[in-house]
Amino acid sequence: MSALLRKETVGGILLVVAALIAILWANSPWSGAYFALRDFEIGYEPWHLRLSLGTWAADGLLAVFFFLVGLELKREFVAGDLRRVRSAIVPIMAAAGGVLVPALVYTVVASRSPELHHGWAIPTATDIAFAVAVLAIIGSHLPSALRIFLLTLAVVDDLIAITIIATFYSDHIEAVPLIISVAVIVAYGVIVRLFPRFFERYAFAAWAVLLPVGLVAWGFMHASGIHATIAGVLLGFAVPVLRRGQKAADSAADPGLAEQFEHRFRPLSAGIAVPVFAFLAAGVSLGGLDGVRDALTHPLTYAIVLALVLGKPIGILAATFFTTKVLRARLDPELRWIDLFGVGVLAGIGFTVSLLVAELTFDAGTREHDIAKVAVLAASVMAAILASIILGSRNRRYRRIEQRDAVDANADGVPDVFQPELRERVFYPAPGQRKR
Repeated sequence: MSALLRKETVGGILLVVAALIAILWANSPWSGAYFALRDFEIGYEPWHLRLSLGTWAADGLLAVFFFLVGLELKREFVAGDLRRVRSAIVPIMAAAGGVLVPALVYTVVASRSPELHHGWAIPTATDIAFAVAVLAIIGSHLPSALRIFLLTLAVVDDLIAITIIATFYSDHIEAVPLIISVAVIVAYGVIVRLFPRFFERYAFAAWAVLLPVGLVAWGFMHASGIHATIAGVLLGFAVPVLRRGQKAADSAADPGLAEQFEHRFRPLSAGIAVPVFAFLAAGVSLGGLDGVRDALTHPLTYAIVLALVLGKPIGILAATFFTTKVLRARLDPELRWIDLFGVGVLAGIGFTVSLLVAELTFDAGTREHDIAKVAVLAASVMAAILASIILGSRNRRYRRIEQRDAVDANADGVPDVFQPELRERVFYPAPGQRKR
């Protein structure tokens, strides 16, 4: 089961199924049971932790997801594609464009509705799990460089989204709890750096030692007024990527603690944390045909959909063009502009983080709160369908090229490296294996 949940396609499917169940249940004759479940409160009141299940999912379970995001960001900056500025500058600038332009599109479309202005950050995010899952399903023959470009773009996008949440969507900040939380996170980092071999060898040690420390850090971060998911990111940053004395180039053959934690906790995030959040966040009552009509004509819907479906690819392509043509940065020769356009459209899948920002932007129970969620879901579906059409067409073209090259190679007596089982090992190595 754990191996199954580590597959990107499985995580994306669970995410979609959970959201679909929530929408259907919330608009069924039994909708009252769904909202009663979502709003059911549990927790310890003296610690200000008596929260609804929906809030526990957004603040608690998503901290697991952001912990993995922190691990991935740390690994990319220390040993991955982001450690070399020259190779990373193009997707980094593309991610920045993919945040800036959607925010501008949203602001322009919603300019006549002052009550909507503070929702500008909703369309800035990309759901890395959903987007990569779609690419894995439709892109079996696409260049491996395209997947790396999407991953790097999405990782940087997540970093920007985390910064936005911490800066613009935190309540009044309490200094003492924040200082305690940071001190606990530092202690967490010291522990994992002093005893990395112990946590590598004994899987239970992370649950018995690190989990309680992480929960304390999360609790004080929550009490400080800063969104508690930030604690997950910082805890992920605290985990070492390289062993003592290890070079970045050697990390693929001998992965450090960060990559092992990522491999170990991925099923928890993909199988429980993110689907449960999607289930509790995506359920909105459309209010019948009148409600659907109202949502379709509301300026908030136009602002979010246009920002994600059009703003994302425009921002990504414009930033990429500027970086390669004006700044003379090098773009991977395997990539074509039509491929980048497809990835730009795919990045319009906001979903998880966009739903979270929508939760933080509009008060629960308001019409804008529900419409924002409907718009995010609709835009994510539209982006996924459009990207599937564009990249699916490109995938078929690359498959024909590979088949032709394979025939030519066999005619010359050269081994066919494009056989599916061999290609899987060449272009998509297992965790810990070096890419060739």
